[in-house]
Amino acid sequence: MLVIGALKSFPCEPACSNTVLFLPAVVGLLYPCIDSHLGEPHKFKREWASVMRCVAVFVGINHASAKLDFANNVQLSLTLAALSLGLWWTFDRSRSGLGLGITIAFLATLITQLLVYNGVYQYTSPDFLYIRSWLPCIFFSGGVTVGNIGRQLAMVRPDAGNSQGGGA
Repeated sequence: MLVIGALKSFPCEPACSNTVLFLPAVVGLLYPCIDSHLGEPHKFKREWASVMRCVAVFVGINHASAKLDFANNVQLSLTLAALSLGLWWTFDRSRSGLGLGITIAFLATLITQLLVYNGVYQYTSPDFLYIRSWLPCIFFSGGVTVGNIGRQLAMVRPDAGNSQGGGA
């Protein structure tokens, strides 16, 4: 039995865990595809240093959800929601990023609720419809972070196709 975060049991076979590891790559690829489909190229803070800072802030938000003690879960959830929106505002600021982040948070929370309801997962202390109330904030932050990684990987450098090794 594998223990993950606030989960008590995780009876999952390797095929299931490979699928779970594949989903962030799909989410990361969605962001540049949606940007190009909407005709809104993402131009805010397009460098690897910004992406790494976004990853560090996401790790901090994730760590805060597990380690900080608050008076109640509503206070923790509101704090994490504010931090998650701050992460989006600091590193993304696009309407497509906000929409995809909210969509990912909703769908991932729904899937998690279905898995817990069907007995695949079991939280040690759920407080909101079978899950922890702060989980959508973590999914939102994770979606924004993976989206920034995907956008950076999809970025084409203008001089990348011109280097042929010879002189002009």
